[in-house]
Amino acid sequence: MFAPYLDRWSLISDGEPIITHSSRLLPVLWQDRPAMLKVATDIDERYGALLMQWLEGDGAAHVYAHEGDAVLLERATGKRSLLVMAMDGEDDEASRILCRTAARLHAPRERPLPDPIPLTRWFRDLEPAAGKHGGTLADCSAIANALLADPRDLAVLHGDIHHGNILDFEERGWLAIDPKRLHGERGFDFTNIFANEELPSITDPARFRRQLAIVSAEAGLEPKRLLQWIAAYSGLSAAWFLGDPNIEQAETALKVARIALTELAA
Repeated sequence: MFAPYLDRWSLISDGEPIITHSSRLLPVLWQDRPAMLKVATDIDERYGALLMQWLEGDGAAHVYAHEGDAVLLERATGKRSLLVMAMDGEDDEASRILCRTAARLHAPRERPLPDPIPLTRWFRDLEPAAGKHGGTLADCSAIANALLADPRDLAVLHGDIHHGNILDFEERGWLAIDPKRLHGERGFDFTNIFANEELPSITDPARFRRQLAIVSAEAGLEPKRLLQWIAAYSGLSAAWFLGDPNIEQAETALKVARIALTELAA
């Protein structure tokens, strides 16, 4: 899988391959620079590479080369991790860094992004799941439908901003990887700060309320509107997990949704 690109782009392997559900990655050196060769195995990753090119390194890793399913990216070499920060007493600062990075990604640009995925399409799995399972999913679906019918503050979206997708690029600062190339209301991009399953504290109501205040202030979002997006996205996440099926992670997503719904009702 990697061999044609190693030859074509004159790359030197610089580590072990990394296999994910949606791509194959290999640390490499390109013109003496650390880089990451990524070969997509699903369409979302291919869309993401096009968004990375469009961003031109502003708030995101640089794209050095791109062809078909393969993209050669600037590699993060910094030692800091937002997930470690969030689990080690710096949760508030990690959230602020996520918000500041999102602000760079959302900044207006002169060139339009060709053929972005609208949020209405991204949410297409929620309503059928709500019809099948009811309960919390039905509440989340109703909120999502209302939000999508009345979008505000539209922007090109990363689509998956969480602690593992904003990395330490040392002198270049914190930059994004792995976007989804979406378009819709800006507030959607802050939901995964509350729903990242890798962070054990996401189902703690006290943590939720503290981060709600921090994110809404840092991102300039109305807290109620942000709560609605968190409920909608957590329902969508649960729908995806139920479709796998992954019942344990679906229940975690539903717990986050219930916290958001409780806060909305308060």
